[in-house]
Amino acid sequence: MKKNLYFVYNAKSDIWNKYFDNLHKIISPTTYSCDLCSLTHGNFSEKKVWKSFRENSNYKFVFMYKDEFLRMYSYLEDKNFGFPVIFQKQGEKIDVLFDSKEISSLNSVEELIEFLKKKMS
Repeated sequence: MKKNLYFVYNAKSDIWNKYFDNLHKIISPTTYSCDLCSLTHGNFSEKKVWKSFRENSNYKFVFMYKDEFLRMYSYLEDKNFGFPVIFQKQGEKIDVLFDSKEISSLNSVEELIEFLKKKMS
């Protein structure tokens, strides 16, 4: 059974939040609240090294905003994890792979990729 990796951004899915998040990332990137988005995306698109890694992985990558995730997995809402967060899911089992503190400690998309490779092996 193929494992899924769920990348849950610390952002909401509605159009206005997407617009303001993108603007915030451009104007004040150091205060932007989603470290995962900052690692994997530039101001206007997905980073090339990230896209290549994702497309060549044996895992299925699922990207969600936190409001979408909490609607779909409402039974996890009482768990004490912050956003952004990366989950590994196989079948019905879903486990935190990287919590928000671990994600915020990363300095580059290359570090994220190396940590994912270690966890996934």
